[in-house]
Amino acid sequence: MKSGSTRVLAAASGGGHWEQLMLLRATLDNYDIRFATTEPAVAAQHGIESADRLPDCNQNKPLQSALCGLVALWVVLKHRPQVVISTGAAPGFFCILAGRLIGARTLWIDSVANGEQLSLCGKLSQRWAHECWTQWEHLGSDARPRYFGSVL
Repeated sequence: MKSGSTRVLAAASGGGHWEQLMLLRATLDNYDIRFATTEPAVAAQHGIESADRLPDCNQNKPLQSALCGLVALWVVLKHRPQVVISTGAAPGFFCILAGRLIGARTLWIDSVANGEQLSLCGKLSQRWAHECWTQWEHLGSDARPRYFGSVL
């Protein structure tokens, strides 16, 4: 643990969501960072041995989604982050919600794959995350989501 450093939980599903999160890693390494993902093996490929495992879920799997929500809450309570960041998908959104419950600041960065419209979780994050960002300029606005560029 970095002394006096902000505690950050960075959460993302495996695949492209995780790869986009890893593009932010150089910045995140300046903080007391913890990671959560649906695929701990991909975390290990990036030298992250202690990533928390989140159950994979989506809108078509309500029971798995409920389980993921509970596990996300447990992960957030365990680490007590001051900031929660996610690049998606649903498991990351559940970490955003759990972070809000404990008073953490939250940031949702919608996947670059969503070029036509925000993802479902991106739309939900407009309501629940402190900040909601898009990686597509034409989807950004002065309110939400905001555009600051792409992580790719």
